[in-house]
Amino acid sequence: MIIIDSLNKLPGPQATALRNISLHVTKGEALAIIGRAGAGKSTLLRCINMLARPDSGRVVVDGRDLTALSGHDLRLGQREIGMVLDRDNLLSNRTVRDNIALPLEFKGSQNVGIRAQLDMLINLLDLGEIEYAYPSDVTRVQRQRVAIARALATTPKVLLCDDATSGLDPEDTKSILSLLKVINAAFGVTLVLVSKDLQVVKEIADRVAVLDHGELVELGSTFDVLTKPAHEITQSLVRSATRSEMPEFLKARIGTSRSGGEHLAIRITFTGPAANEPIISEMVRRFGLSFNILYGHIEYIQGAPYGSLAVEMAGSEGAKQAALDFLRANDLKVEILGRVDAPDHAVA
Repeated sequence: MIIIDSLNKLPGPQATALRNISLHVTKGEALAIIGRAGAGKSTLLRCINMLARPDSGRVVVDGRDLTALSGHDLRLGQREIGMVLDRDNLLSNRTVRDNIALPLEFKGSQNVGIRAQLDMLINLLDLGEIEYAYPSDVTRVQRQRVAIARALATTPKVLLCDDATSGLDPEDTKSILSLLKVINAAFGVTLVLVSKDLQVVKEIADRVAVLDHGELVELGSTFDVLTKPAHEITQSLVRSATRSEMPEFLKARIGTSRSGGEHLAIRITFTGPAANEPIISEMVRRFGLSFNILYGHIEYIQGAPYGSLAVEMAGSEGAKQAALDFLRANDLKVEILGRVDAPDHAVA
């Protein structure tokens, strides 16, 4: 659906430099682009619909090379691409219904066709109660729904979202994500989204592309990128989103304990089916160890479980080693954090 081939963009007043980016997005896929501020995420998004023209390379959308087009032909190609920004940019002097109709009017659609398309979109996005209201009279999340409806007015094959949930509270963010999922699944619209909120990325993206200083540094399935980040930038970005980082006071306790402490502190990373297995209770039963749970979480990324658990193990050295071997035999990642002094109480 989208082919980005050896794309380069020189820096400018409203553009971050992009260097040799090649990326394919399949029809109906939801791709998230993440990176630090200034990485080039929004510039890449704008290059896809030619709002920012690349200095070299190709952008092909649905078989049409947009970089080879200009004028009327380019405008025809751009109609296949809708865009939603973090700002809704609605016209204050037009009603909700008239704002949604704007792209259809520019396209030159007949009045009958416009009315039918508006009725469908207003029903789909649950805007019936406000269709004759003005933007100043509706809520932030309703305005964003109107912006999405306007982006879908010309029935695009691709929808670009640049921080479309920015500034929304968690409940409103969830409603917009649910809507985007429906659009993606029911209509087969290909989604490419930029988001600073990795919780959003976890909810909706099939794959993740990571940019750093204008370069594509990592690309993979959402689950793989967020649970096994390869690049240091990705590791930094996802650490807080997956909540796998141990609190500082626990780090300090392990770091200041004597090297010969009685207990072994380890972190177990669970992925896939193993996250649902009673691993700790099985180790207690098999090896006669006791455990003090330091920190842990389990969450779901695109429907697959992922999490980590930091524990102190108390028992004989042989039993501890047998437990480590047991964990690794069950395809679990084990990291030895250090040895710590015995806490006041241990729990099994």
